[in-house]
Amino acid sequence: MNSRPETDHDLLIIGGGLVGASLARAVSGLGLRIGVVEARPYDSPAQPSYDERVLALSWGSRRILQSMGLWGRLESEAEPILKIHISERGQCGFARFDQREEGVEALGYVIPARTLGEVLLGGLDELPDVELICPARLEGLRVEADRVEARLAKGERRVGARLLVAADGGDSRVRRLLAIPLRESAYGQTAIIANVTPQRPHQGVAYERFTDSGPLAMLPMTGGRCSLVWTARDSQVEELLGLDERAFLERLQGRFGYRLGPLRKAGQRVAYPLRLGLAKQQTRPRVVLIGNAAHAIHPVSGQGFNLGIRDVAVLADLLSDVSARAADPGGEALLRAYGDWRKGDQQRVVTITDSLARLFANPLPPLRLARNLGLLGLDLTPPLKHRMVRQFMGLSGRLPRLARGVPLVR
Repeated sequence: MNSRPETDHDLLIIGGGLVGASLARAVSGLGLRIGVVEARPYDSPAQPSYDERVLALSWGSRRILQSMGLWGRLESEAEPILKIHISERGQCGFARFDQREEGVEALGYVIPARTLGEVLLGGLDELPDVELICPARLEGLRVEADRVEARLAKGERRVGARLLVAADGGDSRVRRLLAIPLRESAYGQTAIIANVTPQRPHQGVAYERFTDSGPLAMLPMTGGRCSLVWTARDSQVEELLGLDERAFLERLQGRFGYRLGPLRKAGQRVAYPLRLGLAKQQTRPRVVLIGNAAHAIHPVSGQGFNLGIRDVAVLADLLSDVSARAADPGGEALLRAYGDWRKGDQQRVVTITDSLARLFANPLPPLRLARNLGLLGLDLTPPLKHRMVRQFMGLSGRLPRLARGVPLVR
């Protein structure tokens, strides 16, 4: 007969990145015993640089972070997105979104990943109800009727929990250990990420420009910079990464145009191959998958992290109710409720992003004409435009308390 694990938790989060740390902070103070397992050591904060990676936060994500009491520590480095301009290269169709039409301060924000990481991860191990187990690698899982047991490589330690949450990214080890099937397809595209400085001020406008190789986004950043997300065909990537700065800017200028004047500076380029990865099951007995472990999507419209933090907000809402009733946090009722609640939002976002990525990369002339008419029709139809932007802002469907501005811990 096996002995009991060294430590028992109500909630064990595998993956202490941005999504996993968000969940730990969201449920801290609810009376749950929380463990966070992270494979990589937390490095000391790096100094900010021109090349730092950024994230696009929707208005709804800002409200979640604000309800968690964190926004005040993020706001100074968050550049607001006041308008969004969508167009297709070589065509006349366009669509525009404006924060004033939606009655909000901003449609979203662009923030350094470093800043968000420092706020979410800094002091996580000092929370009285959180045990940070780091660095530690998950080696095995055993699911029982009333608990799940995780075996860690760190000293062959075994940790038990009533609910295990997989927040360990697109290559989720939890998902693989449980043999959860993955619906996966490659786009044949790679995202080239870099920071760019244009001649003209961006004035808080985010540009999404569709090209024959995929979408090209220029997102407003602090210091007059823009964050470039250039989706290129896989066959183009080696050449684009090998260009010197001047040649790269010339090539980019030809794709983006002159809405921001001449492009003056480009930082280090990093390439990320793109794929769609959807777990065919997001819950198993005693287990929930969230964030990229459940859904890795195309970066068009910048929905990846926003979808993940909405997973966090819903799961935290359900755990708050379970904790208040002293009920089982890993019981079937919570798992079923989570799956039912998240299904609609996830399906809408996956369908929109996948369709946009594939539709706008198709060069057939009839489709190009249809796309342009569609963009113009969207721009001239306020109710449809409002509905779409509300989805991208994370304000569609049934909202959990954190997304409505209601803290779970008072």
